[in-house]
Amino acid sequence: MSRAIVHIDMNTFFVSCERLTNSELNGIPLIIGGGDRGVVASCSYEARKFGVRSAMPIHMAMKLCPQAKIMKGDMELYSRLSHDITEIIQEKAPVVEKASIDEFYLDITGMDKFYGSYKWTDELAHRITKETGLPLTFALSVNKTVSKIGTGEGKQKQNLEIPEHLVQSFLNPLSIRKIPMVGQKTFELLSRIGIRTIRTLSEMPAESLQQMIGKNGNELWKKANGIDNTPVEPYTERKSISTEHTFSQDTIDVMKLNRILQGMVEKLAYQLRAEEWLTSTVTVKIRYANFDTETKQSRVPYTSADHILTQTVTDLFTKLYQRRMRLRLIGVRFSGLVRGTYQIDLFNDTEEMLSLYQAMDRMKTRYGFDAVMRCAGASFKPNNKDEILKRKK
Repeated sequence: MSRAIVHIDMNTFFVSCERLTNSELNGIPLIIGGGDRGVVASCSYEARKFGVRSAMPIHMAMKLCPQAKIMKGDMELYSRLSHDITEIIQEKAPVVEKASIDEFYLDITGMDKFYGSYKWTDELAHRITKETGLPLTFALSVNKTVSKIGTGEGKQKQNLEIPEHLVQSFLNPLSIRKIPMVGQKTFELLSRIGIRTIRTLSEMPAESLQQMIGKNGNELWKKANGIDNTPVEPYTERKSISTEHTFSQDTIDVMKLNRILQGMVEKLAYQLRAEEWLTSTVTVKIRYANFDTETKQSRVPYTSADHILTQTVTDLFTKLYQRRMRLRLIGVRFSGLVRGTYQIDLFNDTEEMLSLYQAMDRMKTRYGFDAVMRCAGASFKPNNKDEILKRKK
């Protein structure tokens, strides 16, 4: 039996959230992002007509569209509305994967036996828009790749259903850039030898493609031929990563404790970015010398940025550590994880800050986590009793 996979994409999500609270923003070019030295986090279709795109420097976007209105953005609002959408979908769909703050995959295989799969999805989409006021596009097909490409096309042609026998004819005329795993470098490489459409790519021998671009060549060939057996991974708020540090000697040194906490945050935040996760819940744990254990947690807008998470952890620790008693253990946990590429705070950070994160992450990936660290967190040296990057499902 063919699978029935739905991809739901909330249209210009940040922009739509802002327009929900302020109707005067409707119909005008709107850019969500930082100040003059920041980058575009999201933009309206009216701004896109001028060539404005996400992650573009604000100063460049303003040259392309000087009449655009720039707003800093409200990640707390976006996170809350994202949770509302998630709850609506989880109530109805049998299997849900939250791919990012504003997109979802649903596996509704077998639904057509009892209720037309497209009709069911269309009614769910109408319910989401009715209850949240937010627009969306969806596509229904046999796998995640085709349905995701379908939502991209559906933004011009409305919601799409691409049955199995029409998958290749749907894909063939499209640009290879429509395939999710094709980045700028791969596109330029394939374009130089005349491969610009999915049809041409699908007809190329898989072995030749693998020789050209390496281990991902075979996977790219499969996607060009509409083949993708990747399962829809059920979304759960219980997934987390964490680390704990047990002291060889109990301590009351608050400065030392804060430095170690910062090192923990830096390590976990790097892991979030490396695996493209965002966290929405931060928990700090302490254990006193008498083995009393206490925790305190806080919800945060989806993020994976060290400096945002460090401030949250520091505030939680200050509120939590009230008894002037020595500590034997401290720990940090990030939970409520979702997949996402908003890897840093696009609303506040400058181009320089974004570049710094990217450069540090490249060095950590190549030479190891300890290759480059902030001075404050350099005190964190894992010992054998530490639980490093433990995942819970």
